[in-house]
Amino acid sequence: MAKNHGRLFVISAPSGAGKTTLVNKVLKLCPNIVRSVSMTTRQIRKGEAAGRDYLYVSKEKFESLIKVNGFLEYAQVFGNYYGSPRKFIEAQLRQKKDVILTIDVQGAMKIQKSMANKAVFIFILPPKFSDLKKRLLKRKSDSSKEIANRLRIAKQEMKYLKYYDYQIINDDIKIAYQQLLSIFISTKCKILK
Repeated sequence: MAKNHGRLFVISAPSGAGKTTLVNKVLKLCPNIVRSVSMTTRQIRKGEAAGRDYLYVSKEKFESLIKVNGFLEYAQVFGNYYGSPRKFIEAQLRQKKDVILTIDVQGAMKIQKSMANKAVFIFILPPKFSDLKKRLLKRKSDSSKEIANRLRIAKQEMKYLKYYDYQIINDDIKIAYQQLLSIFISTKCKILK
């Protein structure tokens, strides 16, 4: 019988596809799943909290962690660094906890190279590309220039769908949540070799 241990779930989605909402719903129901809080050099936004949304650090601090292999993956997005702290993730997995990483495709592809068989990759999509713009406008957190840039990047990100294990189309939040939860449950039941 295979030993039960923590699994790494990598979730990517274009901005506005609903990944944060879906992940938060899963975390409320599943106490053995933890979200890895990414580290970033970008400024905190209104409504965000340090330690909950991101670990906010200076560019110098981030670059010092790069030098000592302190990230499972990191990338520069929209002019800021974002990274997944290696120490936290590895400690959680050793404690038999599942870890969710909500990261962009750039970071996910780095994890694919180093941990392809040790992680589950999930891509969340809107029902139609035009829905992304509506959702981003509704959030009222980005300028029209930033929204245009996010939509341009979203088109590029969707080309990476073929590298993921699962896709979820977030048309109905209840159905998308059930699909995401079923992926977690089935992965925990899988026999690891």
